[in-house]
Amino acid sequence: MHRKGYIVVEGPLGVGKTSLAQLLAERINAKAILEETEENPFLLNFYKDPVRFAFQTQIYFLLRRFQRQEEINQIDLFKRVVVSDFLFDKDRIFARFNLDDREFGLYEQMFHLLKAAVIKPDLVIFLQARADILKERIRKRDREHEKSISLKYLEQINQAFNDFFFHYTETPLLVINASDVDFVHVPSDLDELVLEIERMEKGTKYYVPLGSRR
Repeated sequence: MHRKGYIVVEGPLGVGKTSLAQLLAERINAKAILEETEENPFLLNFYKDPVRFAFQTQIYFLLRRFQRQEEINQIDLFKRVVVSDFLFDKDRIFARFNLDDREFGLYEQMFHLLKAAVIKPDLVIFLQARADILKERIRKRDREHEKSISLKYLEQINQAFNDFFFHYTETPLLVINASDVDFVHVPSDLDELVLEIERMEKGTKYYVPLGSRR
């Protein structure tokens, strides 16, 4: 079995990646390193006026995510497993969607300089869900800066994530349909996922949890 010292849980807004990352870390006695998006001082303004505040928002996220990656770089992954709720490359999905061409050109230069120092995960878990499910989950968690997010924006971001991971080949990838599964409140769903992670080797695997089949 391929050892997994560094596991990433990814997916669009509201899909449940942070909750799953925390649960996995607890279950397998790993260190959780989370991206803490609410710390971004530009985020509330961005959702109100995305054209004006997109570049500041994106650069803050890029640099903050790089800082979190540096924390991972300092950990001996042969001795301690790390579970994170963000893939560094994910930042570029939002940048391409939110920035104009000139801004994205400058962003790209910074992104590639930083990416050269980022270590690759041993496994990426990509959580998928329908946009209406994402909208409802975002509504339930009731964060002030997310109240203005539209269904159309979520549909576009969702498609961007699906496109990115459809072509993703840098690391082993486990794609999960998370629309009808509850890793937080249904222990058997999490148990089954842990077993699937242990079995995961190379390439891409599409996984439908038992909870989605009920």
